[in-house]
Parts: sequence; structure tokens; C-alpha cells
Amino acid sequence: MSFKCRDAARLASSIEEWLTQKVHAAGAVGGIVGLSGGIDSAVVAALLKRAFGSDMLSVLLPCGSIPKDKEDALLAVKAFDLPYREVDLSSVYDAFVHAFGEPLSPMAAANIKPRLRMNALYALAQTRRFLVCGTGNKAEILMGYFTKYGDGGCDLLPLGDLLKSEVRALAGFLKVPEEIIQKAPSAGLWDGQTDEEEMGMTYEEIDAYIATGKGDEKVRTRIEQMKNVSAHKRAMPPVCIPF
Repeated sequence: MSFKCRDAARLASSIEEWLTQKVHAAGAVGGIVGLSGGIDSAVVAALLKRAFGSDMLSVLLPCGSIPKDKEDALLAVKAFDLPYREVDLSSVYDAFVHAFGEPLSPMAAANIKPRLRMNALYALAQTRRFLVCGTGNKAEILMGYFTKYGDGGCDLLPLGDLLKSEVRALAGFLKVPEEIIQKAPSAGLWDGQTDEEEMGMTYEEIDAYIATGKGDEKVRTRIEQMKNVSAHKRAMPPVCIPF
């Protein structure tokens, strides 16, 4: 199913302008992003560099991560001459999990990683008067494919209205290294994990449904199911008003 993506050059210009407005309106001076080695974070980092120059920071946050992710993140650092630093959270994660004194479910343990990364980004951001920029795209936000108070915890979502196909087009325009563009999208929660395998459908199928409202019945059902059960992730906690 075909649908038209928005022009990548215009998207880049619009997002850069939006970032500048939002950051300055908040009394901040720049932006920070966690650099995972994937396409979304590389695009956000490139846009922050274009918008703020040296007043941005890309942060590598390994947490029992595979070495290839760091290698790919450093490709983006080199390609865009990004200010960066690395904070290895592996020992923090191990100590945190050990502190419970009981086994955690695999998903509960995996979700600790993005929550630790969120804490690290906010600590660095507050020190520098930066805003934390998330890397979620429209498909991930719609379906709740993010960790609540983890990678979903941020101040700004520059890619939040972009289909994955638009993120890829924007990456090409910005000259993100091809190795990163072609890499299978992954949240990096465990070895071998990929977004599409976990969601049970491709980003192309999700994009088509979002753009046109049409698609295979199995895909439509799965998307609506994920959207409904994740509604709490996109809302503030309900407030009880007793009387």
C-alpha cells in the first residue's frame, strides 16, 4: 500500500525551528539525547547539532549492551562531529537488580535499563540547562512501544509526528551513516531483540495503517489492541476526586 511521505528537507527545517523555539521558551540553552546506535537517536542528535551547535550533548548509555551498538553510536558521533560522553550503567543495573533480593520477571528487569538511562539523561540535562529529547516516532507513540518513565520520559519528542518511513527519509537527507539506516530497529532490551519481531508486524505495515487507515485485518487488530492497552502511557496518571 502506497502513501506519500513529507519532504525531508522541509521536515528538517521545521523540526530545527521547533526545537529552538521550545528550548528557548523553557529558559534552556540546548538539548540532550541518548545515542543508542539506532536510526532514531542518530536523527535526533543530528537535528540538535544543526539547531544548537555545541550546545547539545549526545550520551552513550551502555547497560549490558552489545558492543555493536556502541560502534554504531560512535559512527554517528564521527559523522556529525557530535559533542558526546559515555556513562556506563552496567554496574548500576546489576547492583539495582541484586538489591531486590528476589527474581524479577524478564520484562520488569529489561525495563529497568531505559529507566536508568532516563535518570542519567535528566541529571546531565539539569546540570547543563538542557532539555531531554526523546527519540520516539509516531508509530511507537501510537502503539505504546516505549517504556513508561523510561525512554518515554522526556521533555520533547522531535520525531513524534513522523512515520518510520519519514524518519528513514530524513536520515538519508541528513546523511546518517548507511550502516545505521539499514540496521534492524531495536529497543536494545535484550540480545537479539528487534522492534518488528516483538510487535509482530513491520514498520511499513504500521505506517500504511496510520497514513491510510487501511491494512491487513490482522495488522489493524494488533495495532488497535496495542494502542488501547497502552493508553495509560500517553496520559497523566488519573487523579481521584473523592467528592
